[in-house]
Amino acid sequence: MSADDPHGDAGSGFPRGAFARTARLASLPIGFAGRTTLGMGRRLAGAPANAVVNEVQQRTAEQIFSVLGELKGGAMKFGQAMSVFESAMPDELAGPYREALTKLQDSAPPMSPPTVHRVMARELGSSWRDSFIRFDDVPAYAASIGQVHRGRWHDGREVAIKVQYPGAAKALESDLRQIARLSRLFGVLAPGLDIKPLVTELQDRIMEELDYALEAEAQAAFAAEFSDDEHVVVPEVVDHTGRVLVTTWLDSICSLAALIDSGSQADRDKFGEIYVRFMFAGPSRVGLLHADPHPGNFRILADGRLGVVDYGAVARLPGGTLPPVVGRLLRHAVDDDYDAVVEGLRAEGFLRRGARVDADLMRAYLGPFVEPARSPTFAFSRQWMREQAARVSRPDREGMGTAMQINLPPSYLLIHRVWVGGIGVLSQLEATAPFRDVLADSLPGFAD
Repeated sequence: MSADDPHGDAGSGFPRGAFARTARLASLPIGFAGRTTLGMGRRLAGAPANAVVNEVQQRTAEQIFSVLGELKGGAMKFGQAMSVFESAMPDELAGPYREALTKLQDSAPPMSPPTVHRVMARELGSSWRDSFIRFDDVPAYAASIGQVHRGRWHDGREVAIKVQYPGAAKALESDLRQIARLSRLFGVLAPGLDIKPLVTELQDRIMEELDYALEAEAQAAFAAEFSDDEHVVVPEVVDHTGRVLVTTWLDSICSLAALIDSGSQADRDKFGEIYVRFMFAGPSRVGLLHADPHPGNFRILADGRLGVVDYGAVARLPGGTLPPVVGRLLRHAVDDDYDAVVEGLRAEGFLRRGARVDADLMRAYLGPFVEPARSPTFAFSRQWMREQAARVSRPDREGMGTAMQINLPPSYLLIHRVWVGGIGVLSQLEATAPFRDVLADSLPGFAD
């Protein structure tokens, strides 16, 4: 059976066949409609309105993320990408979804041991066990397109072995096609966010994330650059094929997702700063942008450093840096020179042809977004993030009226997703960070 067989191996955790996967995703809007109808009936019977709404939201959250987690593949990849925007949701929506989102970031149903053994033999040869002193059949982590096992390499090193799910390629393609059709339903997770470009961008990167050789190349580059770093640890690449990746093991206390849920303010501030510095340092130090900012990829180590895993999604930037124009335009905004901002946006194609936007309108629209770069430190919060999401979604000239005139060139889509996602994680952490200094250190054009 091919590794890309849409039916998958028995025990892989994937539903057998495209029809079964499509049916599970199709159940989401049907279930939502049924719960809404049931809720209306309960309301007519005298149940309090708030109780009915909360129950519908809670059950919808449970179904959405249960289905996404069970399907893995593109369904779970989409859910993880969406999870970083949780901080932008209104509080009455965020509550029911938060627990399900956090679970999604860190877990998924595992493959059975016989399936894992078949993949290992297919990728590393029938004598694959000779490379290991120990190989744990029970996975330590399970994620969207693969799961991680712990083992001991033949030279004694503790290692993490990432094994790709059989049928992952077909599952990713099928799931993302279905999710694109259901984008209006998923839009409830982040009101005002256009889901379709996010799905399109994820579709464009499917093949890169499926190729563990590309991931090994990117991770090796980060590991070499950060080998002596005081604050960040990147596991070294030990061995790899196209669908198996062996790296050194990280002993972590918890993920950044757990810190969001129950960490102290001091730890939120400390690791929030390390997190954002790493995200910006990749382009300037490695020439690559780590493009999967969700908190499950960031691990808190006992020695106080931040471990960073999963290099399947990286941006290989032209010239090896973030575009200097971004730093220059942000600096103009910080300096309140919005005439230069508008002129620069037009010159770089960030405004649609014929857009009627002047300096005052752009100041009203962009000004609040620029707040974190204006002062030595900024206290990120869910409340601040929600205010920005609500503000740009307003049906007036300073909200959607301006947003509809802004154009995001395709080459900036991934950078924009990582930037917004990173700010979303800082807001989930409610961290206070020296964001202006981070920009001055790592964003070309800003300090100038």
